[in-house]
Amino acid sequence: MTTATLERPSLTSAIIDQCGSRAATYDKENRFFSEDFEELRASGYLKMAIPKEFGGGGLSLAEVCMEERKLAYRAPATALATNMHIYWTGVAADMRRMGDSSLEWVLKEAADGEVFAAGHGESGNDLPLFLSTASAERVEGGYKITGRKMFGSLSPVWTRLGLHAMNAAAAGGPEIVHVFMPRDTPGYHIEETWDTLGMRATRSDDTVLEGAVIPDKYVARVLPAGTADLFVLSVFGWAEPTFGSIYLGLARRALDLAIEGVKKRTSLALTRPMAYHPEVQHEIAEAVLALEAADAFVERVADDWSMGVDHGAAWPMKLVAAKHVAVEAAKKAVDVAMAVSGGSGMFKRNELERLYRDVRCGGFHPANSLLVHEIVGKTALGIDLGEQPRWG
Repeated sequence: MTTATLERPSLTSAIIDQCGSRAATYDKENRFFSEDFEELRASGYLKMAIPKEFGGGGLSLAEVCMEERKLAYRAPATALATNMHIYWTGVAADMRRMGDSSLEWVLKEAADGEVFAAGHGESGNDLPLFLSTASAERVEGGYKITGRKMFGSLSPVWTRLGLHAMNAAAAGGPEIVHVFMPRDTPGYHIEETWDTLGMRATRSDDTVLEGAVIPDKYVARVLPAGTADLFVLSVFGWAEPTFGSIYLGLARRALDLAIEGVKKRTSLALTRPMAYHPEVQHEIAEAVLALEAADAFVERVADDWSMGVDHGAAWPMKLVAAKHVAVEAAKKAVDVAMAVSGGSGMFKRNELERLYRDVRCGGFHPANSLLVHEIVGKTALGIDLGEQPRWG
């Protein structure tokens, strides 16, 4: 175990600016943010959610959200991909705080430099963590996993990949097996499929599992298919507010760039800059109002989680709603920024063009809009989220 204690991650303005200065190149070249990653690793940023007694910064979910928002303001893809490691450490830390030390090994390994990532994305599965198109077969000493995972951020650098798969042959009925696959495990390969609209620097390539055997020591949970426990809830507890915070940071940057631009733009029909045009003022106000409301909502949810507020069965609804509201507000703000740019935002040389593409990716993170409305609607109507069939 690492013994040195990190008082707080050194996410300085200089590091943020350096990450921001490289963001356009990473995007253009569709290249992983290697230089950013190494600087952030050296600064202690990757350890900020690890408890101090394990050598981390001991930051709460609410504090992590603020740090990630600052980084996303200049380098959203970098913030998004590193979050896929940070939220695993946050999950392990909060479970331990709540009396479940089953993932304490994650904290120890992360403190010693292992890099965790998430490989849960699957085509045709709108209920991540609850069901799976990948198969798990019980073998001596572990599980054999077969299937294809998509959206695997940190593909070039992860050393522990979080996966889930279905064991359909389990004696008590289908089970979902949650594991972490070490990088040196035989029986898988990474396909470089990542050529996307936005968030290109995350290099979220596909992982093809061809009977990879994961030993029991790396099995995090085995749960009846379609059910959740503290582990699954904690994954959403850390993923949803952090996703939302990252897209809000991105949107603030876009809006600030737009405001700076309209203060300088002129028109033949005006004697003063476009900032004095009443419709420009109206549009900017709409964007600000959307971001202010979303900021407050996400911060409240993150604070409630950090302070251990008991929302009971309403927690899933609150978590997915926070991410959804944040992403929709971010999209609106970036749309406004592009609209008032006067067309300059269309050019690749303009940072707005990249942010406009990046913000579109927010809706693809779980839970997507369809699932959010299902969870929120059923919760409001008092319908059990696990009830089968889902409809009808």
